Amino acid sequence: MSFAHRCGVHDAAREDACQRLARYIEERGIERLRLGWCDAHGLLRGKTLMPHAAVRALRDGVGMVGTLMLKDTADKTAWKVFEPGATDDLPGFAGAANLLLLPDPASFVELPWAPGTGWLRCQPWHADGTPVDFDSRRVLQTALAALAREGLGFKTGLEVEFHIYRLTDATPQLDPMRAAWPGEPPAVQMIHPGYQLQGEAMSDMADEALRIVERTALGLGLPLQSLEIELGPSQVEAVFDATDALTAADQMVLLRNGARQALRRAGYHATFMCRPPFPNIMSSGWHLHQSVVELASGRNVFVRDEPAVGNTPRDALHTLGKAGAHWLAGLLAHARALTPLCTPTVNGFGRFRPNALAPQAILWGRDNRGAMLRVVGSAGDAATRIENRLGEPAANPYLCMAAQIHAGLDGLKRGLVPPAGTEAPYAAGSERIPDNLGDALAALRADTALVDALGASLVNHFCRIKQQELERHAAAEDKTDFERREYFARY
Repeated sequence: MSFAHRCGVHDAAREDACQRLARYIEERGIERLRLGWCDAHGLLRGKTLMPHAAVRALRDGVGMVGTLMLKDTADKTAWKVFEPGATDDLPGFAGAANLLLLPDPASFVELPWAPGTGWLRCQPWHADGTPVDFDSRRVLQTALAALAREGLGFKTGLEVEFHIYRLTDATPQLDPMRAAWPGEPPAVQMIHPGYQLQGEAMSDMADEALRIVERTALGLGLPLQSLEIELGPSQVEAVFDATDALTAADQMVLLRNGARQALRRAGYHATFMCRPPFPNIMSSGWHLHQSVVELASGRNVFVRDEPAVGNTPRDALHTLGKAGAHWLAGLLAHARALTPLCTPTVNGFGRFRPNALAPQAILWGRDNRGAMLRVVGSAGDAATRIENRLGEPAANPYLCMAAQIHAGLDGLKRGLVPPAGTEAPYAAGSERIPDNLGDALAALRADTALVDALGASLVNHFCRIKQQELERHAAAEDKTDFERREYFARY
């Protein structure tokens, strides 16, 4: 019996897919395959296998050191895996034991920037064929399964801001005499001066880099809709068509990985760090548009036919159906606990400033970009949705989306009712979003409903890794240098 059989995922259809992929690899002359999987931070890790080994791994898996799932943002292991008892909360990880990666044959894609190279998405499993609880992709799959039991699905569209710079000197990063853990970032210059939102001239200045992003996204099969110049210097935005949540999260991982690699080969440095370490920059956000659909019909349950009688635009039921209003209330009720899963870096909290198109308080508003939750649409509009503006582009998309689902579903099940919407999102007196990572982690730990939904093992794993990052940042003498090395060079 193959390892895939022991995991309970292999059947006749998967066997056919494996055989078709093996033939395709041979016919296309694929020389190597990268087997990639997503770590706790939403970054791709992977191995490069020769074709015969990759085909074998489709059924039998391939080993990976388990500590790769225990790393903080500097790649330092957050558990002392060689000390007796130190991994009692992590069964199967003592002694840096192996896990097994199992590729999905349906995920195969040829990398447009790396000729002769294929790619397969994997998920980690324990050697006995049981799933790894804190595999972040599995966390989202579990959340979607909970939603599906209600006959519902989650739909979202990616809208991602990030920065692209031109490399001027890679010496700081690649000089062996300056190697460190983590190392220095490269020297860069801007691709456009900024402060002219969606400026046509700015687009032309950045054309070469944007074309690389375009070719990469389309070559990976991502539904790119637009590339735009954002307000900040060297800042851009990519917008994608809406799709189901798992597909969208997979696309976010591929976008970040592919854009960084393809741009690097062409002499650029892309970063999804929220606030790059330069003066006069603008923060990057990841605004998660979301709606909930009936699985049977595809109908958007956030839509209402006409505004409720006696309502004003400040009432949720003016725009949203009852299910949408309950979902909105769930997101508000769990907002503090959602924060570290949407903004998981020390750096990202610098974005929560007044009058900066970023939220500060736990509020919703109708088409209001200063509110945490922006309700978009109108009665009868099939595209009615909620935009959560809490996120930064460095977030793990699987964890971010899973948390939204559990929070919204809790509001739906309990019939929570949202307060009136805001017209003054930066006014004093409203409950605030946590303004630092430590408080945000404490809020997550204290939210028993969200901990139960996500799984205590996942929350403990996430919080311990982030706490180690937080403590190292607190101990750093030069906080800016910490963020340059930890985030700008690696995210």
